Amino acid sequence: MIEHKIKFGTDGWRAIIAENYTVENVARVSEATAKWVKTNFPENPTIIVGHDCRYAGELFAETATKVFINHGIKVILAKDFVSTPMVSLACVKLKASLGVVITASHNPPSYNGYKLKGHFGGPLPPAQVQEVQDMIPDIADKSFEKIVLEGNSLLEYNDMETMYVEAVEENFDLQAIKDSGLQFGYDAMYGAGQNVLKRVLPDTYFLHCDYNPSFMGQAPEPIHKNLLEFSEVIRLSGDIACGLATDGDADRIGLYDSKGNFVDSHHIMLIIVNYLFTHKKMTGKVLTAASSTPRLGKMAKEFGLDFEVVKVGFKYIADIMIKEDVLLGGEESGGIAIKGHIPERDGIWMGLVIWEYMAKSGKSLEDLIDEVYKIVGPFKYQRDDLHITEELKVAIMAKCEKDEFQSFGDYRVTSIDKTDGFKFFFDNDEWLMIRASGTEPVLRTYAESNDLAGAQKILKACKDEIGA
Repeated sequence: MIEHKIKFGTDGWRAIIAENYTVENVARVSEATAKWVKTNFPENPTIIVGHDCRYAGELFAETATKVFINHGIKVILAKDFVSTPMVSLACVKLKASLGVVITASHNPPSYNGYKLKGHFGGPLPPAQVQEVQDMIPDIADKSFEKIVLEGNSLLEYNDMETMYVEAVEENFDLQAIKDSGLQFGYDAMYGAGQNVLKRVLPDTYFLHCDYNPSFMGQAPEPIHKNLLEFSEVIRLSGDIACGLATDGDADRIGLYDSKGNFVDSHHIMLIIVNYLFTHKKMTGKVLTAASSTPRLGKMAKEFGLDFEVVKVGFKYIADIMIKEDVLLGGEESGGIAIKGHIPERDGIWMGLVIWEYMAKSGKSLEDLIDEVYKIVGPFKYQRDDLHITEELKVAIMAKCEKDEFQSFGDYRVTSIDKTDGFKFFFDNDEWLMIRASGTEPVLRTYAESNDLAGAQKILKACKDEIGA
């Protein structure tokens, strides 16, 4: 009997636990991963393995470990749950051939997943992921079941959280943050980043920083609708200067100002580029996904930095970061990486960059946003995921392909970017983007305007025009 067809998406394979995410299917993926590693790293292959806080993470991590050992591959296994950036950093520090993270990232708690990390400390490039996927067998080889982990010479345990904490201590002026007099807040969303800030900045206000694999029934994605409690805590406290939130495997960031207002990743990326270039005198290419604000390009031009737009999916950004001099690479969904760290999204790291900037400048997050606006102009961004029929989704995308949309209500299209989906530019730095989900009957629409009402007006004009 042929098992479930396993397909890697924009960031790994994900499936519902006990439905398609089973020991057998994890073994199948691990078998393909083992064969790929032995082909590409024939001399002393080593794989880092870690899992996040989800149900049965340890079971699935041990399954992968047994398969790798069964293929004669050395495994360095995380002692406890870890974030994705911890595994990626360990790949570099321990000179491993590959990293495997058992995580479904920001997906609902019923899911688990399987991420592949390159020896360079970031997502394995798309071509290599495809090679692994093509090697997945139809049936799991059960011979791995005889492997005993205890006392196995091919197994080594490692405290990857401490390794990550030490990197934080080396790279940030934590004393400046502590001495700033600023109160910060952190919502781990019950995710794998929950212990790091307790260790380096123990006076932080902590929310949902305990072990709860149910995530209280909520997808641990750091977007405003999932962080209403955190927003309200900040608003009512009156003394939390900035709130940081990270997702289930702590590679995505969400941010709040002192009034409990959500600060999206577009603004975060602009603030970080401004800090790195203006204050830390760092240079390099600014790299962003197609769904991000074009104002990053405007800032890059102002600073004399190269700028490039790539397809949505951090693996496309990481692929360039390992080959070129990149200052910042980031995307709309909250995944951001910077020069001087690994080519990997890291929510905690980016939060600490912002906190260090605030501490050293003596400015509020609101002040830092105003500084950005002086360079690129004020703007607001809004996203609306339209749940429509598959037939209507296909019909709309066909019209986009044929350039049939020349206007959306009062908004006349001046140009179209087709890097990934369709980004329609209007006058006055306004734009609309339409992207189809590859896995469900959902049409993703994004808009940017000078204010929130303008962005919402663009999204409404889009819905009216496409008949959604």
